[in-house]
Amino acid sequence: MDLNSRLFDSIRIKPTCDEPKAADAAGCETPGCKLAGLYRAPKGRKAEGQYWRFCIDHVRAYNATYNYFDGMNDAAVQAYQKDAVIGHRPTWAMGVNPATRASKADGGEPARDWAYVDPLGILRAEGVGGTKRRAAPEPVRPRHSAKILRALDVLGLDETADTAAIKAQYKVLVKRFHPDANGGDRSFEERLRDIIKAHDTLRAAGLC
Repeated sequence: MDLNSRLFDSIRIKPTCDEPKAADAAGCETPGCKLAGLYRAPKGRKAEGQYWRFCIDHVRAYNATYNYFDGMNDAAVQAYQKDAVIGHRPTWAMGVNPATRASKADGGEPARDWAYVDPLGILRAEGVGGTKRRAAPEPVRPRHSAKILRALDVLGLDETADTAAIKAQYKVLVKRFHPDANGGDRSFEERLRDIIKAHDTLRAAGLC
């Protein structure tokens, strides 16, 4: 790239919004000065966002003597600097928020200073904005051996089946597959023997 090219001579740079145009700038606000006030200078405390307009010489003189804390004693300056850490916002110690204290005095839940939309009750279940709800404990499943589980499976039952369910299911299956109940058809004899054997296994284990 040739920085000495004549093409760079025709490039125009747009001034920023903060740069006043010399033709439109007001005069310097220093009494007796006739120059243009091209430079801004803050007016100071209790006038934030307001500026003086000075020429280059007077803005330098103003900045050399500018003191935001002018008129404040040391204690006031320290208090201001301390509040500046938190952005001059009010704070409370833990548990002494006015809304919380008033709510606790009435014996209720702490009042919130915010709101949320929780149509599914997820936040309430986690204890947000109220008492945390405990999930109902799952029923304790009995632990059986593989042999018992196979016998239950033959009867079409799972590990949660109790004595009454086992007896009822056994009676249903015997009536369904016994030759006397299906017109003498012996094609289900093998199935019937498995059912009887499974029932005997469960009875020996004390489940029926």
